[in-house]
Amino acid sequence: QVQLTESGGGLVQPGGSLRLSCTASGIATEDIFTMGWFRQSPDKAREFVARVNANDYTTIAGSVRGRFTISMDHNENKVYLEMNDMVPEDTAVYYCNVVATKGYWGRGTQVTVSS
Repeated sequence: QVQLTESGGGLVQPGGSLRLSCTASGIATEDIFTMGWFRQSPDKAREFVARVNANDYTTIAGSVRGRFTISMDHNENKVYLEMNDMVPEDTAVYYCNVVATKGYWGRGTQVTVSS
């Protein structure tokens, strides 16, 4: 059974940084196409943030490009989201996503940007 375990969320002041991590268990590394992150704010649809594929090719949403970076540890089936220069609009629940022969979601971790 595939499980995604997220960590690293919390409260940060505007301009601050956070690092999210997500570990995928129960799945072989070679079966993973992409690992990534989505986020959802209250009263908004879930939106794409970033993803990285098995060849370390990354795609970053325009709203966070230049501030967020994504990386993957293939040996550990782990994906990281480094978030810098954060703004209140980054406040959301962040969900880890893994795409293999089907898609998988984590439970989400709350990120709040506020002074």
